[in-house]
Amino acid sequence: MTTAGVRELLARHGYAARELRVLGAGLDHVAYEAVVPGAAGRAGPGDDVARLVVRVARDGGATARMRREVRLLRRLATVSPLPVPAPELLDDDGGACLVYPRLPGVPLLHAPGGSRRAGAVGRALGGMLRVLHAEPVERWADVVDADDAAPEVWRQDAEAAYALAARRVPREHRGPVEAFLATAAPAPATRRVLCHHDLGSEHVLVDDAGEVTGVLDWSDAALADPARDLGLVLRDLGRAGLRAALDAYGPVDHGARDPGLAARIGFYARCGALEDLAYGLTTGRQAYAAKSLASLGHLFGPEPAA
Repeated sequence: MTTAGVRELLARHGYAARELRVLGAGLDHVAYEAVVPGAAGRAGPGDDVARLVVRVARDGGATARMRREVRLLRRLATVSPLPVPAPELLDDDGGACLVYPRLPGVPLLHAPGGSRRAGAVGRALGGMLRVLHAEPVERWADVVDADDAAPEVWRQDAEAAYALAARRVPREHRGPVEAFLATAAPAPATRRVLCHHDLGSEHVLVDDAGEVTGVLDWSDAALADPARDLGLVLRDLGRAGLRAALDAYGPVDHGARDPGLAARIGFYARCGALEDLAYGLTTGRQAYAAKSLASLGHLFGPEPAA
């Protein structure tokens, strides 16, 4: 959908966009920010405009997925201790398009001094994951799929990503990376929980004080291994961020019920770093490449990652 098409879609629903700009684009969606005349409950204090996110699916068959995501987001709002997008409009006439008020803050990926906020962000995310991972999975089976991919599949995907990115991996990390890829993947988890499943720093919003103001992009949410969420905390927030997250997460599954959790956290963190590095390099998204290169030291250094 073109920018003109987005303006026309908004106008059909009574939104006169004063400004419209691209926020970002992924494999599945293009996201725009629309500045529209303010309305009660949507404009900020003393503000006469409201800022909306307009997410347009690249795939023409995405309408059913977006409808399910709307149900997921509305349900998440009743349990998540951190804000999530609140759907205001779903339009499926000529292409799936989801509109919701923009949450305050900027993605941690782009926040100045983001690494200094690891502890506070980790605690906030750990508190959210404690709640989500304790939810009865049967309550969510109608709005998210189960992720049945074995860890070995993730290892193979990471191996393919490394083949694309190896030339940019610093020489001191190549041996440890290649040794990791040559090692058998850990045993699969014995249980599934409600996971965000893509909890990278690009999807975590923070304000100027470093407080988490929301978590975005739940389109990949799944019933999956809890280590997947915690692994991406380790990848993007380092050991300090993971320690803070686990302190908030609580002791329930640190060992007694899930003795392989720590190994799988490290595994998914390493796989995720290689995948994001390849993604950043092949798409020209330098922020992704930079954060992935920065993570190699704590993930493939001499100390255990998790």
